[in-house]
Amino acid sequence: MIVVLGGVSGSGKSAVGAVLATRLGWAFEDSDALHSPAEIAKMHSGVPLTDADRWPWLARVAAWIDQRIEAGESGVIACSALKRSYRDYLRRGRPAVRIMILQADPGTLAARLAARRGHFFPARLLQSQLADLEIPDDGEDTLVVAAAGRSAAEIADEITRRLGLSATPHG
Repeated sequence: MIVVLGGVSGSGKSAVGAVLATRLGWAFEDSDALHSPAEIAKMHSGVPLTDADRWPWLARVAAWIDQRIEAGESGVIACSALKRSYRDYLRRGRPAVRIMILQADPGTLAARLAARRGHFFPARLLQSQLADLEIPDDGEDTLVVAAAGRSAAEIADEITRRLGLSATPHG
């Protein structure tokens, strides 16, 4: 199984992904590391990515997923997966993929981004991601998980339960 943790910046994808992967003993990738230098420079300068910018990055995310599947390994990847078309692309031909969207209110997200240091994504781009975010509907095989006011461990617990996975007990 490959778990894709989606959501806007500040939703907790990386923190939850690291906890979840550690508990399950699976590989973890933060798709921020798969952005090209040009994409990173664009975001760092305060310019939101477009669909044209995102498709090559999503191809790199899909390649990471395919490598895990081909190796017979499970994994967790943090990837915004803001639009249904992106999520459909990541699922296409990959029945092992499960997508979870972490959702929090704009105030919580803004506070998290304001507290974050050393990241290329400036808080002022949050509104562009919120505008692009397409919340999954009942017809989409994507689960939405509330991420506000909860620790990464609590969110990982819910994901583990909802996916029917066994995780290493934690204290």
